[in-house]
Amino acid sequence: MDAILLITVLLFSIVVHEVAHAWQARREGDDTADKLGRITLNPLPHLDLMGSLIVPVALYFSGTGFLFGWAKPVPVNPANYREYVAGDIRVSLAGIVSNLGLALIATVLTAILVKIQGTFGSFGGALEPAFIALNYSIFINLILAFFNLIPIPPLDGSHVMAHLLPEHLAMRYRHFGQYGVLALMGIMYFVPGAFSVVLWPVLRLQGLADWFIRLWI
Repeated sequence: MDAILLITVLLFSIVVHEVAHAWQARREGDDTADKLGRITLNPLPHLDLMGSLIVPVALYFSGTGFLFGWAKPVPVNPANYREYVAGDIRVSLAGIVSNLGLALIATVLTAILVKIQGTFGSFGGALEPAFIALNYSIFINLILAFFNLIPIPPLDGSHVMAHLLPEHLAMRYRHFGQYGVLALMGIMYFVPGAFSVVLWPVLRLQGLADWFIRLWI
């Protein structure tokens, strides 16, 4: 049951992440993703066999304690943005903002359930799956938000970094994106300590969420 809840929450979170990119791109003037049906919570148009299934399952059973995944990248045409630089940055960060929003919503819902449980009881344990799913949602969405801030193409943070570089370096930097996933997987397996940088803000914010939830007990 835990594995099913975990994978379900991860898939929903990465789908919302991609929908946020597509939705913001449409706001910026590019309807490429919209025309391809990517502004939908239906997971099928978003799922990627490797990133949405194989990698998350492998990481779950690897015992590393780190879970990550991705969906098909949202196709966008930055040339259609009304403001190229600002639009590209906003579209790139939209997914991160959506994950932080989901973590916040999960925190508030957990607090409400804690209050309900304290007032009316546990309903024979019926609330337990909801608590587990919401706890996963807080952690997974924080992971997705801060992991995507890493400035390694094709992660979202790389779009911001690219605009800070001279154009000739930015082109080479973006080109590295075709090897970025392999580089990230290599770092994940061979230099696991490197991700403590990502986990530090995740664990701090998760601790803050736990503190807020305990206020409702």
